[in-house]
Amino acid sequence: MYISAQICLLLLVLHTLTLAAARRERRNVLFIMADDLRTSLGCYGDSMVKSPNIDQLASKSQVFLNAYAQQAVCAPSRISMLTSRRPDTTRLYDFNSYWRVHSGNYTTLPQYFKSRGYFTMSVGKVFHPGIASNHTDDYPYSWSIPAYHPASFRFEKQKMCKGEDGKLHANLLCAVNVTEQPGGTLPDMESTDEAVSLMKSRANDDTPFFLAVGFHKPHIPFRIPQEYLSLYPIDQMTLAPDPDVPKLLPPVAYNPWTDVRRRDDVQKLNISFPYGPIPKDFQLRIRQHYYAAVSYMDAQVGRLLSALDELGLADSTMVVFASDHGWSLGEHGEWAKYSNFDVTTRVPLIFYVPGVTAVRGWMEGSTFPFIDVLSQSELNFKNEKVIRNVVELVDVFPTISYMAGLRAPEPCPDVSFQEELCTEGDNLAYTFRHRERGENEEAISFSQYPRPADTPQVNSDLPDLKDIKVMGYSLRSWDYRYTLWLGFNPKTFQVNVTDVHAGELYMLADDPGQDKNVYDDSDHSVIMRKMTNLPHTVSVQMRMKLQLLYLTAGMKSSRKKA
Repeated sequence: MYISAQICLLLLVLHTLTLAAARRERRNVLFIMADDLRTSLGCYGDSMVKSPNIDQLASKSQVFLNAYAQQAVCAPSRISMLTSRRPDTTRLYDFNSYWRVHSGNYTTLPQYFKSRGYFTMSVGKVFHPGIASNHTDDYPYSWSIPAYHPASFRFEKQKMCKGEDGKLHANLLCAVNVTEQPGGTLPDMESTDEAVSLMKSRANDDTPFFLAVGFHKPHIPFRIPQEYLSLYPIDQMTLAPDPDVPKLLPPVAYNPWTDVRRRDDVQKLNISFPYGPIPKDFQLRIRQHYYAAVSYMDAQVGRLLSALDELGLADSTMVVFASDHGWSLGEHGEWAKYSNFDVTTRVPLIFYVPGVTAVRGWMEGSTFPFIDVLSQSELNFKNEKVIRNVVELVDVFPTISYMAGLRAPEPCPDVSFQEELCTEGDNLAYTFRHRERGENEEAISFSQYPRPADTPQVNSDLPDLKDIKVMGYSLRSWDYRYTLWLGFNPKTFQVNVTDVHAGELYMLADDPGQDKNVYDDSDHSVIMRKMTNLPHTVSVQMRMKLQLLYLTAGMKSSRKKA
């Protein structure tokens, strides 16, 4: 008995030392980002989707079940995540400015790693290409070598989809025979090939690497290998559980999905603007193609992870999987992103940290064997480590830094335009060390979305900065989603907290789909009067937190009386 106790104690000490050493060691980083991916993954409880490779990753990782983007559109969200600054600090709400010139010379996540001796590489869509990243993907600041973009991406917006008439169209639904595509390939396939090649080139190098791989799918158009549609027979697809526009949804909150409407196959449907519903049979096909695109992207993730494994890098490389934002699939009568609802702001966030989230035994086989979803029977994986409390994508930069073995950036001051390196997020490293103790009411995420007017316009989904008149600020807690649509001056970047255009309040325990808006103008007027003595320097976020406390205190009191 005494010897057994000694052995157990020794093993415990060895395990503790292993974890401590693992935390101090500088790890490689493989940062994988999907485009427009909501939490439609098996590891997030979606029973329809087939995502075995990401699910396998999640089973050996820490999974943040409630992670939220700061703005549900590509460039603003990516710049926010990669600089750990909110859109009001980057001042990027559209695609038309470069933050280093427009707001401040903020250090990015890969730039920080590069400055600490890492060899940094970018493949595919990591930064949003174009003006928002200086037409260079922020090279040479962020990357050791120029960013790679797949050659086949230039065909993505061209007429590549064979229609019923036998001609090629620029369709939304675009399942293809890959052998008939230019070069016999597709962008995400090319990106995977390049990423694997780069990992091979760094496998035996003593310099640690930071490799970011951005997959284009499931972003529209759904130009994907046609065989993935077979995973989702159309007769097994279902509509969104809440496919109608909520009666009390403020018009300013609605996004009219104009980019979806522009596609050739959608234009043929002659749908009225802005609320006209898509025919149900076409809704089912959109959902089918989205899920098939997720499975196709999952296969590329599987190829990437199995290569990491085969190169002997799985024990020395942290893997982070995330998305820039979600995508509506008919919920609230909406499609695409461009809103503040959970379906567009909630994203997958998965951290695999070798020696911390998973410890591989000497006799164990592969860490990430490739799973071919098209030929292998369904596998079931279990998430061993989950965090249910709310986190944000601005938390990614400090958390990756710390867990890779670097010092996390310090928190930003209230005004940080002159600060090159700081974080407006939280370092989530503590969540890897301590078991979550239940609901944390203090955990809050903030998202925002701009609008050009109080009613849906052709440019409501993506207004240029000069056209923004209203900014929708949205607070997400464990129990509530609270959104205020406030007057905004695009010339001064100032929000008028007294100019309330509309409000939304959803009680998530009773209304997880966020369909029953219980916001009351009269209640808010009372709260605004109580807020008049607050200093003008108090942030929008802090004001909304205080307002939510007032609103929900009244609701809880009414419930107790009832």
